[in-house]
Amino acid sequence: MNSNQIVKKFEELFKNEPLLVRSPGRINLIGEHTDYNDGFVFPAAIDKEIHFAVAKNKVNIFRFYALDLHESFEMKVEDLSKSDTSWANYLLGVVAQYKKAGYELEGVDCVFGGDIPLGAGLSSSAAIENGFAFALKEILKAPVSKIQMIKMAQKAEHEYAGVMCGIMDQFASMTGKKDHAIKLDCRSLDFEYANIDLHDYVILLVNTNVKHELASSEYNTRRAECETGVQILQKYDNNITALRDVSLSLLQVHREEIDPIVYKRCKFVIKENLRVEDAFSALEKNDIKTLGALMFQSHEGLRDDYDVSCKELDLLFDMAKRSDDVIGSRMMGGGFGGCTINIVKKEKMNTFSEGIKKEYSMITGIEPEIYSVKITDGTGLI
Repeated sequence: MNSNQIVKKFEELFKNEPLLVRSPGRINLIGEHTDYNDGFVFPAAIDKEIHFAVAKNKVNIFRFYALDLHESFEMKVEDLSKSDTSWANYLLGVVAQYKKAGYELEGVDCVFGGDIPLGAGLSSSAAIENGFAFALKEILKAPVSKIQMIKMAQKAEHEYAGVMCGIMDQFASMTGKKDHAIKLDCRSLDFEYANIDLHDYVILLVNTNVKHELASSEYNTRRAECETGVQILQKYDNNITALRDVSLSLLQVHREEIDPIVYKRCKFVIKENLRVEDAFSALEKNDIKTLGALMFQSHEGLRDDYDVSCKELDLLFDMAKRSDDVIGSRMMGGGFGGCTINIVKKEKMNTFSEGIKKEYSMITGIEPEIYSVKITDGTGLI
């Protein structure tokens, strides 16, 4: 992403010199649907980013410009509230968190834009919230920590964008570290970095370019199914508050008491948490192939036990799994569409991409998008 266009537009609109901030999107290597079960995830920040030019103004108005949409937005400081302009709510929600924290608000000008593909599950919303939270910290000289900004960004999404997201997206975007993944404990927010040496491999994301309507309703159903499993198993161990606390052996002992579908959901989450731990251990030993094998297992669990895949994701997965040039692949995100994440031999990446595009579009009639991503640092100044 080139920030020159952002600065040029800012100077043209506001005749002022701005502060410049960058904020990345994220991938999740492994650990899907574990976050709301108090489990572990394994994300990383990537080199698809949103850039911001931000400065205070003297007119007591929030003036925002979304460069990619060529749209502007204004609101008086004293009128701070949710807007009908959906993209503006990501910024206004962050401002509202600073107000709640007791900071005196002033007029702010902001131009932003970037190259995070929308709808691909790479968390452009978290990047926008984080980047603006970081910019406000700087211009307000607010002594807030990264963890505080992450929580502000998450609350902005809950309260202004109306999406009850977990904390992984904001966390990965804010705390990312070049060439490292983050093993995040979603209960305690403790985290550890693992160095990723991809050797002769690259990370390719393949976007199905489909989003099935099931996604939101099935998400709520899965949460309820997991909670049902917890309620049954709590009778045998009162230390259990989430599936994070359940062992496979305990689940198997009480299998007869649990509805078969609920059993499958619980089994997936418990195994997926173990896969995150194993993936972290593999990277500590510089063992990228074990990480890849765990990714294959993750997709199979998401498809067969958690039932959140779809025929388009499964098609991309099957193509990747039968390729000698791919050591790991899985669907990434909530499911029913979005991207697969693949670890592919660098020298074969063009051949693989061309083959996938041809076969996928021939079978589905849809052209997939393919992105090569590198693992980068989290939100910060440019």
